[in-house]
Amino acid sequence: MKGPGQMPDIYQLGEHSYVLQAPEPVTLPQQQKIWAMAEQLRTRPEMVDVVPGMNNLTVRIQPNIIANGSDEYDHICALFDHYWASDDMVSIDGRQLEIAVTFGGEAGPDLAHVADHAGLSIEAVIRLYTEAEYRVYFLGFQPGFAYLGGLPEALHTPRHHSPRTKIPVGSVAIGGAQTGVYPNASPGGWQVIGRTDVVLFDPQRTQPSFWLPGDRVTFTVAEVDDD
Repeated sequence: MKGPGQMPDIYQLGEHSYVLQAPEPVTLPQQQKIWAMAEQLRTRPEMVDVVPGMNNLTVRIQPNIIANGSDEYDHICALFDHYWASDDMVSIDGRQLEIAVTFGGEAGPDLAHVADHAGLSIEAVIRLYTEAEYRVYFLGFQPGFAYLGGLPEALHTPRHHSPRTKIPVGSVAIGGAQTGVYPNASPGGWQVIGRTDVVLFDPQRTQPSFWLPGDRVTFTVAEVDDD
C-alpha cells in the first residue's frame, strides 16, 4: 500500500475503524488531499464517521455492510487507493479569518523566550508572526482547538519540558512547528506569546467552532504589552 515517498500506509484502529497515514513530511498539498478525501468519503453509505487529522484520515464504517463477503480491510484499502490517486477531488480553500492578539506581558509570558530562541527581537517575532498566513490543518486536543500550519521556520520553538497546569482561555501559543489558540483554560506545554478575546468554541452557535479545516488565518496586533 506504500510506494517510495508517495502512497500512504493503512492500518486498522479497533473494530471497523481504519487510518490512512500519509507519508512524511506534512505538506499543505497533502493536507488538502486529506480534506478532499474526507468530503468524498462522507458521501458514502458505509461511512459512520470520517475524521481528518494531521497527515492522516480516520474512518469508521458500518459493520456487515460490505457486500458479497468482501474483506473489510481490502475494501477500505481500495477506497483509500482510489481517492488518494484521483485528481478529480473537491478543492477546500476555506474562509479568510482574522484574529487580533495582545502580545507579551501577562498575556504572552513566553514571547521573550521565543525571541531568544530565534535570535530575534520581540518586535521582529511579532512582525514575522503577523505577516504569515496560516491554515487550519485539523481540529483536536479540545473542542475548537485548531492546529495551524504556516508558522515561519524562524519561530519554530520546542514545547516546555514541563507543561503548565493552566493556560488561560484565548492564549496564542507556539508548539514546535505549529501555532494555535487555546479555546478554553487547560493544562498545556506550548509557548504562550499572546492572548485573544475571540470565542473559538460556543456550542450554542450554529457552527460551534470558530474555524474549520482549510480555513486561512491571519493574526493582527491588538496591543503589545511591554510589562
